[in-house]
Order: sequence, then C-alpha cells, then structure tokens
Amino acid sequence: MIVSGDDVLAVRLGAELHDVYRERVTLIVPPAPPSGGWAGPRGLVRVSALIGRLSSAVARNDPSVREIEAAEPTEDVLRQAGATEAAALALVHEDDETNIRGALAARRLNPRLRLVIRLYNRKLGQRLAELLDQAADVTLPGLDAAALDVSTIVLSDADTAAPALAASAVAGTRKVIAADGLLLRAAERPPPGPGEIADPGLCTLALLSATAQDPAGTEGSDRSGAAAPLLLPDDAAVAAATGRGTIVLETVAHTGPPLPPRRLARRGAPLAEVFTVRLRWALAAVAAAVCALAVALWAATDDHPLRAGYLTLLDLFAIGESAVGEPVARQTIQLVSGLVGLALLPILVAGALQALGAFRGSAALRRPPRGLSGHVVLLGLGKIGTRVLAQLRDLDIPVVCVEEDPDARGVPLARRLGVPVVLGDVTQEGVLESAKIERASALLAVTSSDATNLEAALCARGVQPGLRVSLRIYDDDFATAVYRTLRAAHPGALTRSRSVSTLAAPAFAGAMMGRQILGAVPVERRVLLFAALDVAGLPRFAGRTVAEADRAGAWRIVALDTAEPADRHPDLAAPRPREENADAAGLLWNPHPGYVLRPEDRVVVAATRLGLAELLGRRRGPAL
Repeated sequence: MIVSGDDVLAVRLGAELHDVYRERVTLIVPPAPPSGGWAGPRGLVRVSALIGRLSSAVARNDPSVREIEAAEPTEDVLRQAGATEAAALALVHEDDETNIRGALAARRLNPRLRLVIRLYNRKLGQRLAELLDQAADVTLPGLDAAALDVSTIVLSDADTAAPALAASAVAGTRKVIAADGLLLRAAERPPPGPGEIADPGLCTLALLSATAQDPAGTEGSDRSGAAAPLLLPDDAAVAAATGRGTIVLETVAHTGPPLPPRRLARRGAPLAEVFTVRLRWALAAVAAAVCALAVALWAATDDHPLRAGYLTLLDLFAIGESAVGEPVARQTIQLVSGLVGLALLPILVAGALQALGAFRGSAALRRPPRGLSGHVVLLGLGKIGTRVLAQLRDLDIPVVCVEEDPDARGVPLARRLGVPVVLGDVTQEGVLESAKIERASALLAVTSSDATNLEAALCARGVQPGLRVSLRIYDDDFATAVYRTLRAAHPGALTRSRSVSTLAAPAFAGAMMGRQILGAVPVERRVLLFAALDVAGLPRFAGRTVAEADRAGAWRIVALDTAEPADRHPDLAAPRPREENADAAGLLWNPHPGYVLRPEDRVVVAATRLGLAELLGRRRGPAL
C-alpha cells in the first residue's frame, strides 16, 4: 500500500494500514524543514505522535514500513515507491491538482492499481474516476476489473467527517451515516432504570464505557482509556450489562416544525419584503376605488359591466377618449378616474423601488432574526464547515454561521440557502452575542485553528454554561486536556472533541482494501465502519445464515439489499431523488437471523476496524 500526502491524514492513514490491516506501507511525504516540522502547502503543519510511530518503525528497519521524501508524487517517485507492483495507492494531498496529476501518472504505470483519491469537488471526482477506470479498460482490454477489484474511488475527508461533526452538535442526532437514500443515526441511550427495557432500535451497536460520568474519563477525546466501550455486543452481553448506556442504530426523522419557505424561487427575494404591508393596503385601496368607479359607470350609462370596467381602466391610465358631449355623470366619473390614476402612479413607483431593494437585499447575507432560538451556531465556513452546513440544512436544523473571511468557501452556500451569517472575528467581543449564542442549542467550532475553537467554546460557555459544544481539534493530547477540563467545569453540558483526520482515515483505509465504505461512526473515541459488501467475495458469509455469519465484537450484518443485482445502485451512500426512493427496492434493515446468504446477495455490515480487516481476509482471526 502506498500513501502520498502532505498533512496529518496521510500519517493517520499510513498508521491505520500498518497497525490495523497489517499491510506493508510506503509513505510519500514532503521533505522535513530544518525546524523539524512538516512542510505542506500551507506552511508548517502540526502532526500527532503517529508520525513518530511510523518513523520508529523505519528506524527499526521494519520491512513493512518505508518512507520516501518527495514534494509531489511524480511518475519517478511513484516508480521508486513500487507503484508498478503495489495493490493500492492513496493520494491524499490537500491540493486537488496534485492528487489528479499523481493519479494520472499512477494509472499509466500500473493499470491494475487500485486508486483512492482525495478530492473536494464531487463532480470532478466522479468524472475523474470514470476516466481512470476507462483508461484501465483500454490499456488492458481483457482486464476483469470486478474480479481483480481494480477501481478508482474518490473520497473527501470533508464528506466523510461532516455527518459526524454535525451530529455531535445536534440533540438526538449524534452520529449519522447515509445509506440507500436514508439518513441513519447511532443514537446514545442512557442506562435503563429498574424495571425498564432498553429499546434496541434497529440493532445495538455498542455498550458505552462505565466511566461516562467520570470527569477523569477519556471517552470524549481522541485517547482511549482503560474503561473502553464494547463494540457490536451479542444479545447476551447486552442483557448482562447493567448501568451502561448503549449506542443503537435507528433512522433519522425530523420531528420538529419545518423551516418556513422564505423565497419565491430557489433564488429570489422574500415575498414580505417585495410587497410590504403599506404597499398591499395602498394597492387594495386603488383596486376598491376602481371597482367602485366601474360600478358607478355601469349604473350611469347602462353599458355592459365588462365595457364599463374597460372604460374605467382606460380613464385610469389616461389613454381613453375624452367624454366631451357625454352626460354629466360620465364626465364626472372620468375626472375622478383620472385623479385615482394620478394617485396610482407614486404607488407603482414606490412598489418598484421596494422590490428593487428587496432583490438587492436577497443577494446580501442575512442577519439572525430577533426571535431565533434553539439553533446551532456554526463557527467556520471553510472546507469542512461548508459540508457541515449542508448536512445541518438537510436535517432542517436552524443554523447561524460565524465567519471572519467574507470570501470564505461556504459564504455563497449560506447566501443561497438563506442561512444567517455573522461576519467577524469570534474572539472579539459581541460577535457570538450577534449570533444569539445565549439562545442557541449548540456551538460547533470547525475552524482550522485549535486556539480559536477553544476560545470560542470558553466564551460561549461563559454566556450559556449548559451549551452543547463540539470542537474540531487536531492534536490528540490537547483534545484530551480540553475535553476533561470542559467536562469537569460543566458536568451537566455535553462536550465533544473531534478530529477530521481521525474520522476520515478509517474510511480511506477501507477504500484501499477495495470495498465500499458507507460511513464511519465514532463510538467515544473508537470507530465503527459501515461497508457494503458482496457475499460472493466473502467465504465466511456464503451459505450461512445471518446469525451464523455475525461475530460479536467484530462484525454484524445490519441490512440486506433486496434489489435485483441488475437494478442495484453502485453507490449506496449517494443521494437519491425522492421519487426514485419511493419506487425502487432498497435495504432491508435488521434481516431475519435465519436468512441464508446467497452469493448474489449484497449486505451492509457494521464492523470494527480489526473485524473488517479480518473479514476481508487481510488479517488472521479465530476459526469460525
């Protein structure tokens, strides 16, 4: 396995492949600067102790770990790393162009190479994957890509981590994955009381640590403690556990009031701002006057009602013939209609100016409404913040964004969605107050600065001590210290520290093993992977019942694809149109334990990292 990158994700991915899957890893990293840091496209990047672990393996002459220093994965560098004989290559540089150039060079060197590419642009990633797979087919016409598992998988660390980051700040929606057009959550349930029966949901994924209420525990940080959670327990273990909370899988359904539609179209102005109350009353008065004049003209001249109304409108707009020689009543009504027309002119001008101002205002950023409450304050609209914002809006959760840079990546998305945005430095006084932090339900700080995220959390807790806080923190030691301190100071409030690379690395590693990863669900600081697997490639599943195929603590079959093989969607994690979801067959969750798995079946498996490695035949385990 070859991993090429310039930030902490590459190191975590290399450690994941080496420690969990026991793969031989070649890590391509930029040359270290004289200061001892790690040079990246944004200067010195702080990395965790994982790089020390890999460096120690290199120092011990461990043949399973090798490092190559190179600024970019050029064709010569990839050949030196062994790309012609490698099974998979992961290109996880922060720069999309660097990853694309490396992928094109790698495909030329080895058409059989499995490529995992980190790209933020979804459309570009899909087209690039099709191009590279087509290039492999053209180079080797007789290549059976499905049999050899030769493919190009494009992933985004932002897409992988955004559901978990968004869920950590939302009450009742803590850990989220997408599958078959549905949104599922791993919901945390407290320990059942005396005489109560715990609700297992679709299935029980984990038993939480017994130290959940201990301020010295580590279940909320990146470091595991002695009291570890029990992942994928069997029914006997769940029944025997007392005083421990559980993580259960269940579907997500928004039960709160829907957000009111604000716009005339997808891009427009609010109706209330185009037609204000005064403008509507003025137009109503003119319409009433026109109707009265039309009725008076009909009564005075005995004309047809439609003709009377037509003549009244002509007089109103001063385009009718003068009533010289007509009866006095007709002349009087014409004069009054002209006066009403004069009154209508300023109303029309005022309406046009009002509409122009409203449409101009619709292009500007919204301010938080006065009565807003129960919302999520999202700090940072960069690459991660943009994906988190989209995830929160998909769940119909009210959001207020805080961003210092008016040209940040997520500002146009917030403007298009009509999400209120406060521009300013969160460390300055009054910025969080402008975001209505005192009435917010949660703060989600996902900027690229640990210090900024921590300072925002401390300021928010000073305003509202019971606020739920979720922080994006890179350094593991710092995350553990922050989590313990905040939980000890505010034991009644929910605090979470999350690392994007920690959440994304297992999904990238699973993709390098050649299987589709639907999502990674953090359980305290451990990870459960959800993967879509074909039974034909798993000898442990074919011909066995669901109950026989499950292994407690390693993996569990949570869903069965009921669609015919020819009608199946290749990517279960991709969003689906609602009309398509209503008609097409989908996943059957919690299948019957006695169902016998056939080679043509496809299943969704929840597995630990070690369990998935063993299930895919990459790691030895006890005989079944």
